[in-house]
Amino acid sequence: MFTLLIVIIVLSLIFDYINGFHDAANAIATVVATKVLSPVQAVIWAAFFNFLAYWVFGLGVANTVAKTADSSQINLTVILAGVLAAIAWNLITWWQGIPSSSSHTLIGGFAGAAIAHAIALHGFSDYTIIEDGVEHTKHWYNIVSWYKAGKDGGMPTGVMIIILFIVLAPLLGALMSYLISIWLLNASKRTMLPKLFTIALMAASIWFVYNQMVPFDKIENPRFESSVFWSVVFESHNIKWFLVAFIILSISTFALVFSSLNLHKAESVLKKMQLLSSAAFSLGHGGNDSQKVMGIIAAAVAVYIKTSGVDIVTLPEWLQVVLPNDDKGIKGAMPEWIPLACYTAIAVGTLSGGWKIVKTMGSKITKVTSFEGVAAETAGALTLYFTEHFKVPVSTTHTITGSIIGVGLTKRVSAVRWGVTVSLLWAWVLTIPVSGLLAALCYYILSIFI
Repeated sequence: MFTLLIVIIVLSLIFDYINGFHDAANAIATVVATKVLSPVQAVIWAAFFNFLAYWVFGLGVANTVAKTADSSQINLTVILAGVLAAIAWNLITWWQGIPSSSSHTLIGGFAGAAIAHAIALHGFSDYTIIEDGVEHTKHWYNIVSWYKAGKDGGMPTGVMIIILFIVLAPLLGALMSYLISIWLLNASKRTMLPKLFTIALMAASIWFVYNQMVPFDKIENPRFESSVFWSVVFESHNIKWFLVAFIILSISTFALVFSSLNLHKAESVLKKMQLLSSAAFSLGHGGNDSQKVMGIIAAAVAVYIKTSGVDIVTLPEWLQVVLPNDDKGIKGAMPEWIPLACYTAIAVGTLSGGWKIVKTMGSKITKVTSFEGVAAETAGALTLYFTEHFKVPVSTTHTITGSIIGVGLTKRVSAVRWGVTVSLLWAWVLTIPVSGLLAALCYYILSIFI
């Protein structure tokens, strides 16, 4: 059983690596299309910020993914089948140049294998389990966490929420990029109203971000116990909001001076700003997608601990994983090597590139200029930061595609190549069910040998 756990961890990191080169196009397509960076420079740039996300983001998305299926009712074969199916679908879509969602591939695979496991054990009949001495009646589909209301009015979780964001993530990206584009287009005019709006937006952003900061007395593990200031500055939650403020204030500063720049100077500044916006999106990509693999590894270790019957305190420190349980007041714990390995794998994967999907994202959806690249990447980055804050594992692919469509719509509806977009939508819709079916098939085959 321990050998199987190691195999799952290795395969999960391989999936993370594939995710890196599969989704590298999301962050670098526009900077390559506008010739701000060469393809090689772009992947190095994106990989660096993928890894930098290690110090910025928490583990909220990882916890959500880990609880896709009830870890008390599954075994390691379920997780192995889910990871194998996710790897297979990712490679198929990469080979075909289709920017499908690696996130939804992994979640679909995990859920599909779990359902296959429940049907194999109980058929379609009800069954009972005992939790904390209380007997509960379950159905075969209850093995997957479909929907769970948020605690104290917070964001609900579950696979249904993830499916909902297949629609919401690109819509949010499109709406945000459209609004940013309209704002900057009006800022290029020599009128006072756009400047007053920009100043008001800057003030509102500073106020909002200030109110999101975690003060020193609420930081559980300060990074600099001897310094209150640096502990607050380098708290991962605070770093994320500092970045949000920096992005908005940078765009706002450009908006204030846009009308005074000639065409050549404006284009030059926009190309430099693309470096900022692509870095911000790469940071969001690393933080969002690496956490999904962390969740799978954490779930695998938790299942190993339960099914092997060993006491967690007798295990080496690198295996001491505790999944959080808000209902029981249990806080999660994850050894440092898991996030470090996941961020490293996705960064190395990004360095490998993903040139087939770069072509689709950078030119086939709509023609992208530096102006549109800044708007799309900024919108995509902000969408990823806010969804990560609410622990929703969204697709970076869906987010940036929606953002690119949004900037295309500011020109005219026909500027978006809707034929390509419809093909992408089909891939998005099919990803979770196809991954689930592949995982179910893998589970039944593996069950013969394991």
